[in-house]
Amino acid sequence: MDLLIHPTYFPSISHFVAMVKADSITFEMEDNFQKQTNRNRMYIYSPNGVQLLNIPVKHNPVAGHQKFKDVKIEPAFDWQKQHFKSLEAAYRTSPFFEYFEDDIRPVFEQKHKYMMELNFQIMEIVCQCLGMPFDYKKTEEYFHETPQYTDLRPLANGKKDTNEFEPYTQVFEEKHGFINNLSILDLLFNEGRYALEYLKKQAIR
Repeated sequence: MDLLIHPTYFPSISHFVAMVKADSITFEMEDNFQKQTNRNRMYIYSPNGVQLLNIPVKHNPVAGHQKFKDVKIEPAFDWQKQHFKSLEAAYRTSPFFEYFEDDIRPVFEQKHKYMMELNFQIMEIVCQCLGMPFDYKKTEEYFHETPQYTDLRPLANGKKDTNEFEPYTQVFEEKHGFINNLSILDLLFNEGRYALEYLKKQAIR
C-alpha cells in the first residue's frame, strides 16, 4: 500500500504497523494543527497505568488556523526532563531500556524549535532502533480526498484509533493487565529487536 500518515511524537504502535506494511510512506506536511492529538503527545505504561506525556506548544491566536509544520515548541517548560524521568520510572526495569537509552537520549537533550522537526528526528531514531528502513516522501499540498493513498492520517487522533494488537509482556502488567497500542517505545523497551517481527505480524484497520 501507498501510505499517507502524520509524523507524531513517539508514534503509537498502530503507526508503525502501518509503516512496516507500506510499499511507500508519505507524510502529511500541509495540515492544520489540531489540539489533543498525538502530534505532540504520547501514551506510556507507568507504574500507575496509562500516562500521557504532552509537549507544550505555542499557539498563534492572531493567525487562527496554524499549519502543524509551523507550530513551535514552548521553551518555557522543561518538558524534556519531565518526559525522560517518566520514561525511566516506567521502563528502567524493562529488558531493553538500557540497550536503547543512548539512542533516544538526544531527543531529550537537544533543543528543537519546531514540533514537526522533533517528530522527524524521533521517527528516524525509532526506525534505526527497530532495524527498519526510513524512506519517505512529503506532501506539498493538502487534500481531503486522497484516492491514490491508503489514508491513515486519522491515526494521529488516538480517540479514532481502535486497532487491537496481540499482547506482549509489559513491565507492570501484573498490576494493570495488558494495555493496548501505547507509544512504540513501550514495544521497543519490552521486546527489543523482536519488536519488528511483532509489528509485521499485526493487522491494521
